[in-house]
Amino acid sequence: QVQLVESGGGSVQAGGSLRLSCAASGYTYSSYCMGWFRQAPGKGREGVAHIHNDGRTSYADSVKGRFTISKDNAKNTLYLQMNSLKPEDTAMYYCAAGGGTWFGCTSEYNYWGQGTQVTVSS
Repeated sequence: QVQLVESGGGSVQAGGSLRLSCAASGYTYSSYCMGWFRQAPGKGREGVAHIHNDGRTSYADSVKGRFTISKDNAKNTLYLQMNSLKPEDTAMYYCAAGGGTWFGCTSEYNYWGQGTQVTVSS
């Protein structure tokens, strides 16, 4: 049974930083892609960042240069380092796994975590 558990969310002032973690279990961690998504109240789900098994990363334009996705295979953990946070980054952040192909990552994933809330105040 695949389980993804996010942690690290919280409340921070604009300009601050947070690091999200996603612990994966019961999952072939070496599968192609993992990613972070977010959903703000009243808005659709947005892909934030993806990381391919070969190390390639991709980011939404809105977070490029501020967020960094990484993973520790030994710990089966995915991370999202978020710097220079803005009020518009406020959302529920979700970890996703079990997606992508040899060619690259897409927005289609098989497994999802329950989410961790990030709130950025101005």
